[in-house]
Amino acid sequence: MPKDIPARVAAFHAGGQDRYGVVAESGFIDLTANFSSRFKGLKEVIEAGALEELISAAAGRAPDFNEDEVTYLIPIANPEKLICVGVNFPDRNAEYKDGTTDAKSYPSLFIRFPRSFVGHGEPLIRPPESEQLDYEGEVTIVIGKGGRRIAREDAYDHIAAITLCNEGTIRDWVRHAKFNVTQGKNWDASGAIGPWLVPFRDPAQLDDIALETRVNGEARQQDRTGRMMYDFRYIVAYISTFTTLAPGDVIVCGTPTGAGARFDPPIWLTPGDVIEVEAEGIGILRNTVADETL
Repeated sequence: MPKDIPARVAAFHAGGQDRYGVVAESGFIDLTANFSSRFKGLKEVIEAGALEELISAAAGRAPDFNEDEVTYLIPIANPEKLICVGVNFPDRNAEYKDGTTDAKSYPSLFIRFPRSFVGHGEPLIRPPESEQLDYEGEVTIVIGKGGRRIAREDAYDHIAAITLCNEGTIRDWVRHAKFNVTQGKNWDASGAIGPWLVPFRDPAQLDDIALETRVNGEARQQDRTGRMMYDFRYIVAYISTFTTLAPGDVIVCGTPTGAGARFDPPIWLTPGDVIEVEAEGIGILRNTVADETL
């Protein structure tokens, strides 16, 4: 793989089977058979600290599948925890118009279920109960080495890989209860994660990268991770204070201003829309929108 193209490890469905392997310029190198006796999926690869071994096994191999022969899956199908950080960029509180400021002592956190996400290229599903499907582009980290009460200065030693998330939300259901966003954040297939995992090798991969979300080619969200109120090191340290982080845990780290709910009037996603979340050094997560078929 050329030096200017980062290593990319993906979970995908092809030939009637769920698989995993390395994404090359010209297709997918399927490594499932090579490692199936050891690893059921990418979570198990990460638990074993074997991402680099997986990448090395692809060296010199021709692709087994073209891109049009595969369906992307979310990279980690069964994380023990999938935690999201809310309101993590400057000016996000102003969007809520609730009189609060950005000067918060601690981050807002909530949980999502893996079933609420689809892979790259798959449609986000708008349910019949609400038209208020919204987008949130976010950089996402995957824990490689577990731990409790991880020191901030050690946090990067616990990250195995980075990826992207469109943390799709059903806005009116977020507001069904006073202190609860769970139901608005967990509709089946309302968000996306992917397209792949990029191994985390260098702090520069996270410290100040550009993040952009586009809807039908129009830039809606633009910011840099260096402006996050709670940086990646802090997030790992804070979360691991109250819960033991496990290999394969997924942490979605916050979205910039510009979600559809914050326009006047709001601009909700509709069937046929194309949403792209892009970050330097990671790639582009692209999804369309479709109505749920009952």
